Amino acid sequence: MEDDGRSSGAKYECLLFDLDDTLYPMSSGINLACRKNIEEFMLQHLHIEEEEVPRMCLELYREYGTTMAGLKALGYEFDNDEFHAYVHGKLPYEEALKPDPVLRSLLLSMPQRKIIFTNADKAHAAQVLDGLGLEDCFEGVICFETLNDQPVDCVDGDGNGNGTDHSAVPAADGNTSSDESHKKFSSKSPILCKPSVEAIEAAIRIANVDPKKTIFFDDSARNIASGKAAGLHTVIVGSTTVVPGADHALSSIHNIKEALPEIWEGEGAQLEQVLQSTAVETVVLA
Repeated sequence: MEDDGRSSGAKYECLLFDLDDTLYPMSSGINLACRKNIEEFMLQHLHIEEEEVPRMCLELYREYGTTMAGLKALGYEFDNDEFHAYVHGKLPYEEALKPDPVLRSLLLSMPQRKIIFTNADKAHAAQVLDGLGLEDCFEGVICFETLNDQPVDCVDGDGNGNGTDHSAVPAADGNTSSDESHKKFSSKSPILCKPSVEAIEAAIRIANVDPKKTIFFDDSARNIASGKAAGLHTVIVGSTTVVPGADHALSSIHNIKEALPEIWEGEGAQLEQVLQSTAVETVVLA
């Protein structure tokens, strides 16, 4: 792995960011539009009774972390890529998301490694980051495909992640040499996603980070509780209240410097070096 300018003595070495409703506010309308598309998919493609769809959609989300994971757990069969294309393909990205130069400046000033950790698919993550003007602010993206489409040779003989070389992972825009090897995985397999502690532990292994030196930002109280259980430092975003398992609360991601000045402390002369090398192509960690 390339030297990223970190100091082994730094308090924090990596920042894990959730994507939706964390890097942009829920008021954008993306969340509501996404739920509408999921309900439409359940009705038109899975033929679930119309009066049952809204309740079922919400209950499965609450129980399984995503409605998609809940549908699979109940035995519904559908292609993962087709589901994501339907649910995210019609989202109003251009209308709902605008470049955020303030957040971009904050991210580029942070000397730590920065990685997106989302339950969404890589195409959606790329669209959101592009819409916010943040596509080159992160080292990589841990997403649905990362956690659920890994071929056998991505796991060592003991069943553990093998510490992926981040310089050799596929690009987030979908133009990857390994795409074909990821397309034919069983659509019946259980889905690994937040708030499962196993999913968070898998992300920690894939990113090859020390949880004790990693901060996890998320808008979900359940995800924050699981992040704390996995040993991460935790920040609930979009809340003024410190929820169980959270070390800090941010009403907005833009308040990060006031709430967590230690992110910028103790780095000294490394900061300029890291800033100069931060604007790199975001890749999917897989």
